[in-house]
Order: sequence, then structure tokens, then C-alpha cells
Amino acid sequence: MKEILYLILGLMAGTLSGLFGIGGGIILIPALVFLAGLSQHEAQGTTLAIMLLPIGLLAVVKYYQSGQINFYIAAFICIGFLIGGLIGANMAVALPNLILKKAFGIFLAIVALYTIFS
Repeated sequence: MKEILYLILGLMAGTLSGLFGIGGGIILIPALVFLAGLSQHEAQGTTLAIMLLPIGLLAVVKYYQSGQINFYIAAFICIGFLIGGLIGANMAVALPNLILKKAFGIFLAIVALYTIFS
């Protein structure tokens, strides 16, 4: 039965990712914590595993077909993301779950307030 929940979460995250460019952090992490009962660490690690290829491939193809991708910028961000992902993962696994969970919530609140008031 949990598999149905996971499929629905994937469908929602994929749809929102294709629509808004979001999904992993904003949709899946809270959903995995609150609906699937994962720890903050498990939710973040699972979401990172989900984001590996080929998950976003079809959305990227569609954006490419409509001329909406700057591969030059994407290449540099990918390099930074690769290094930053390792740095962030090292920081995250060193933190207690409660502190990581609260920091994530604060981050989401800041993003929400910025989005609302900008």
C-alpha cells in the first residue's frame, strides 16, 4: 500500500518539477517525513537518490525542444552542485535529526516569505 503513496508522491513531485522547476526539496522531503515516516536524514538522502538520472530526462527534453535551456550555465551549476552536494551531505550527516529538520523548516519559511513578498 505504501508503494501507491510513493507513486503518487513521485507523480506530484514530477508534475510540479516540470511545471515550476521544484519537487525534490520542497515537495518530497516534507512528504517523506510526514507521510512516510522517514527521518529528515532519510528523506534528504532518498530525495537525492531520486534526483539522479534519468528522472528529469523527459522534462529536460521538453524544455530543450522549446529552446528553454542554457546548457552553458547548467554545466557550471552542475559542477558547483556536484561539489556543493558533497559538502552539504557531509554537513547534514553530522547534525542531529532535530536540528537538521528545524533548519530545513526555517529554510522553507524564508523561501516562502521571499516568494510571497518579492
